[in-house]
Amino acid sequence: MTARAPGRLIALEGIDGCGKSTQAKLLADRLGALLTFEPGATILGQSLRRLLLDTDQAPVSERAEALLMAADRAQHLAEVVVPALDAGAWVVTDRYAASTLAYQGFGRGIDRGELATLIEWATRGLAPDLTVLIDVPAETAADRRGRGAGDRFEAQGITFQQRVADGYRLLAAEEATSWLVIDGAPGAEAVAEAVWSGVTATLGEGPGRG
Repeated sequence: MTARAPGRLIALEGIDGCGKSTQAKLLADRLGALLTFEPGATILGQSLRRLLLDTDQAPVSERAEALLMAADRAQHLAEVVVPALDAGAWVVTDRYAASTLAYQGFGRGIDRGELATLIEWATRGLAPDLTVLIDVPAETAADRRGRGAGDRFEAQGITFQQRVADGYRLLAAEEATSWLVIDGAPGAEAVAEAVWSGVTATLGEGPGRG
C-alpha cells in the first residue's frame, strides 16, 4: 500500500485453545473497535472456511491450504478491514497474516520466504499496527480444547500445535517492536487486563474512549 489507512489494525494470534477469540472480543468492546476474524468473515470466506477447517470436506494439500488462506485474507481486507480503516475505525481481528507464517510455515513446513511473498501480495502490504500473541503451552491449550475431534488444525495433534506455538514465539522475538506477548495461562479477566495495558501503552485507548 502506498499510504497507511487512518485507522488502527490490531491482530490477536495464538494456537488453538489459547483464548485469543475471547480476548479479541473483550479488547474490541473496550476499545470501541470493529471485531472481525479469519478465516470466514465474508460470504466468500465462509465457503473457504468450510473447505479449510471442516473434516468432512475433500483433502486440501499444504500449498493449496496456504493459497486458500490468502484468498480469504484478500477478500477480508477488501470487504471488511480496509473500508473500516479508511473510515478511521480501529479494527481487532482474530487472526491475520502471522497465522499463515505460524501454521503453514512452522506447522506445515512451507518456506517462510514464499509465504511472506504470498502474504505481501494478498494484503498489499497492510501490516497490523500491533500483533498480540496470547501465549500458552501446547498442553494447556489441548486441555482447554477438550477431547473432541475439532477442526482440521485442532485434529493435527499436540506435536503440530507445539511447532506452531514455537513459531509464534520466534516471530514475536523477530519483530519485538510490533508484537505484544501476553501470558495466556491465567484467567480470562487477568489476561484481558494485561492485553489492555499493553495495547493502550502502545497505541492509546481507541476511538471509543474519547
